[in-house]
Amino acid sequence: MPQSPRALIVTVFGLYVREAGGWISVSRLIGLMGLLGIDAPAVRSAISRLKKRGVLDSERRGNIAGYALSPYAEGVLAEGDRRIFRREEPSASDWVLAVFSVPESEREKRHALRSRLSWLGFGTVSSGVWIAPGHVADDAREVLARDGLERYVDLFHADHIGYDDLASRVAQWWDLERIDALYRDFISGYQPLLTRWAGRTSSPELGAEAFADYVRALTAWRQLPYLDPGLPVGLLPPTWSGAAAARLFADLKSTLESLAHDYVVGGGGEARD
Repeated sequence: MPQSPRALIVTVFGLYVREAGGWISVSRLIGLMGLLGIDAPAVRSAISRLKKRGVLDSERRGNIAGYALSPYAEGVLAEGDRRIFRREEPSASDWVLAVFSVPESEREKRHALRSRLSWLGFGTVSSGVWIAPGHVADDAREVLARDGLERYVDLFHADHIGYDDLASRVAQWWDLERIDALYRDFISGYQPLLTRWAGRTSSPELGAEAFADYVRALTAWRQLPYLDPGLPVGLLPPTWSGAAAARLFADLKSTLESLAHDYVVGGGGEARD
């Protein structure tokens, strides 16, 4: 599936630009994106949209034009680190409830709140009651406050004490078939990539290719830890593909991350300012 220039740029900023102080020159960014098959006009168009959304700011350093992460984006990427790279083991007995009510005159806030809860991994119990595993609670508190939505919602820790079988309820609250299909798509799309790299000896000459492959793999992967609530294994379908997809991503990361990082930090090839 084609990946948008905006999504790829966010991945590049998250992986490499933060480490360099949160700023990158225009020429270096265009060079890196060129390795991903994105031309300069498409990069500039995507940057314009990211600036309008408050993700990036234009910033000159000396006489060099560049782009910097906004404070808002720094927070979003830090949250992403936790969800993507440091997922906690869920507990079947610990849940967080989001109970909300939004006036009809502020229906856009209702849409924003539902969208944000869904992106945090919440499932729908009823129109104004959403549920997630307890490990989502801290991120929910932080994200809803950051987006100015906290005054519409109350958060509660909860236990399930009856009456229906919890697994059957979970299947109603989340569209697990859709999430599983996304995991299967990731596996079918990126297992061949891992196979292709498995027979290679790591060398600096492969740095640009490793960079392009890793950025694309991470861009494809990073939505999934958000859409997946991280349910206990006992509440998941027996054919659940999430664990296999997570192992695949871990193997891709182990194979590509260091080589790609060395290439970017060294400013190799077209990435050099």
